[in-house]
Amino acid sequence: MSNENQLAVPEKIIAATNAIGQEPLAPLRQKLTELINELIQRDFNSLIQLLYRIDVNERKLKQLLKDSPHTDAAELIAELIIERQLQKIESRNRFNSQEKTDPDHGW
Repeated sequence: MSNENQLAVPEKIIAATNAIGQEPLAPLRQKLTELINELIQRDFNSLIQLLYRIDVNERKLKQLLKDSPHTDAAELIAELIIERQLQKIESRNRFNSQEKTDPDHGW
């Protein structure tokens, strides 16, 4: 059995989000949507905890769900997770480039 099969669904989602920026987004989005649907159906509390862990904006999620009643909730959640992870990547890249250009920035 591979490591991925042994992971719980929230850890599979975290592992998938860690691949953002390294893998094509379309298959990753599909995988996230499937995993999120599984959590919606089997362990909604774990999904809520995961969204806090990833730091998805709760107000934005509620508004998006309200504004898109005919769209699969898992697809919307997957989009917000991807968006948040891309923001984190951008922020880290900015911080790292600042460190490289500012020699007095070190500790």
